[in-house]
Amino acid sequence: MIVARTSLDLDELVEHWTLLKDEQGLVSGKRGATRLGFAVLLKFYRQYGRFPRGRFELPGEAVEFVARQVQVPASELGTYEWTGRTIEYHRAQIRGYLGFRECSVVDADKLTAWLAEHVACKERRPEQVRVELLARCRTECIEPPSAGRCDRIVAAALRAAEEMLTARISARLTVESTERIVALVAGADQEDNVGAGEGAAGEGEDEPSVLGKIKEAPGNVSLETMLTEIDKLLAVRAIGLPPDLFADVAPKVVAGWRARAAVESPTHLRTHPLPLRVTLLHEREREITDTLVELLISTVHRIGARAEKKVTEQLVNAFKKVSGKENILFKLAEASLTEPEGTVREVVYPAVSGGEQTQQELVHEFKTRGPVYRRTVQTTLKASYTNHYRRGLIKLLDVLEFRPHPPAGDRGPGPGGPVRGGGQHHVLPAGRDRAGAQGDGRGLGGGRPPHRQARPAPRGAHGLRGRRLPGPARPAQVQGDLGRRRR
Repeated sequence: MIVARTSLDLDELVEHWTLLKDEQGLVSGKRGATRLGFAVLLKFYRQYGRFPRGRFELPGEAVEFVARQVQVPASELGTYEWTGRTIEYHRAQIRGYLGFRECSVVDADKLTAWLAEHVACKERRPEQVRVELLARCRTECIEPPSAGRCDRIVAAALRAAEEMLTARISARLTVESTERIVALVAGADQEDNVGAGEGAAGEGEDEPSVLGKIKEAPGNVSLETMLTEIDKLLAVRAIGLPPDLFADVAPKVVAGWRARAAVESPTHLRTHPLPLRVTLLHEREREITDTLVELLISTVHRIGARAEKKVTEQLVNAFKKVSGKENILFKLAEASLTEPEGTVREVVYPAVSGGEQTQQELVHEFKTRGPVYRRTVQTTLKASYTNHYRRGLIKLLDVLEFRPHPPAGDRGPGPGGPVRGGGQHHVLPAGRDRAGAQGDGRGLGGGRPPHRQARPAPRGAHGLRGRRLPGPARPAQVQGDLGRRRR
C-alpha cells in the first residue's frame, strides 16, 4: 500500500504527527538530519504499522510539523540516508520501542494458515485478502512483509483454503455420484474430440453433449423450451447430489467456482478438483428450477392472453352496436301480444326496423358481454391447452412440487402440522424434502435452501390465479394451494 500524499489540516497533524514525551526522549540523543529522519520514521510507523519506502511517501506538511518540534530545518531530511546501517539501526530501535517484529518464516506460515481458515474460505479476491493480511499483521505487531512476499502469502492462503473446501465437499459425495460426475465430464470430452475430428473432415455438426446442454441458457417462452429445460433438470438430478452439499460454503466462493466451470471446456474441467465440477451441476439445478417456474407462469399467462386476444378480435370484427333497445323490446312485446298465434317470422321479425338482421345483431351484442364472453375465452383457452401445451405442462408439474411455506411463528406444531394463515408459496424440485432445504435464504451456499419462491403473475395477467387447467389433477396439493389463493 502506497500512502497518497494529500494536504493535512492542523487537527490531523496534531493527532498523528505530534511527538509524545517518551518519544521525545528517544529523539533527544540524535542530531541534525538523523534526528529529523528518526522522528519522521517513528511517527509514520506508529500511524501506518510500517516504514515509508522513501521521501516520496512523507507529506510535506508533516515533515515541516515534525521539524519544528525537533528544532531541525525540514530541508535537512534531504541528506538523510534511506539505505545503510544507520536507517537499519533506527528501524530496529523503533520496532523494539513499539513492540513490533519483522515477519519471520514462522510468522508467514501462521499468517497463511489464519488467512486460509478465516478469510480466503469466504473471500476469493486477492486484493481483499491482502487488506486482511495487513490488518492481521498490525494486530499481531508484525511488520508487513515486502509487496512480493505479501503476494506469495495471499496466493498460498487462497490455494490452501480451496484445498480445504474441496476436501470437505468431496467427503460429502457418495461413490455413485462421483462416478456419474466423472463419466459426465469424460463423455462430454470424448464427444468434443469426436466433433472436432468430424468438423475437420467436413461432416455435419452433432447434437451437443449432455454437459453441453446443461450449460446452455434457456430459450424463449415456448413448449420446446419447457421440454428442453425439463430434460436438463432430470439429467442433473440423475447425478444424485446432496441438497446441502454447499451449505457451509460462502456464496461468493460457490459463484466463483460455478463461473469457472461454466466457461471451461471438458478437457480443462477434468483437471480441476471434483467439487469445482460439482458446483456447476448443483447451481444449474437451482437455476433450471427457477427457469421452469418462470416458464410455468409465463406459459399459463400466454395461454390466457392469447385466448382473450383471439376471442376479442373475433367479437370486434363481428360487433355492431344496436341502438334503441328499449323501443325494440317494446315493439317485440307489442307484436307478440297482438298476434299470439302467429309465427315468429311473420309477427316478430317485421316488428322492428331491419327485421331479422337487427335482432341477430342485438343477440350478438349481448354475447360479447358478461358470462358469455368469459365462457368463450375459457373454451378457447381449453382448446389451446389441450392441443398444444398439455404434454409440456403435465411434465413440468411432475418435476416441480409446490408447498405452502408460512411465515415463522405461523406454523403448526410440527413440520407436517396445520398452517394457520396464508403463507408464501415456494417451489421445490419434486422429491426434495424440506428438511434438506433449510438455510438463511441468502444465496448460493451459506445456507440458502435449494427451493425458489414462485413469483406471482403480473397484475391483470391471466396466470395461476383464477385459471383452471383441464386434464388430470396433478398434483392435488397444488390445486389445494392455488384454490386457497383464489379465495
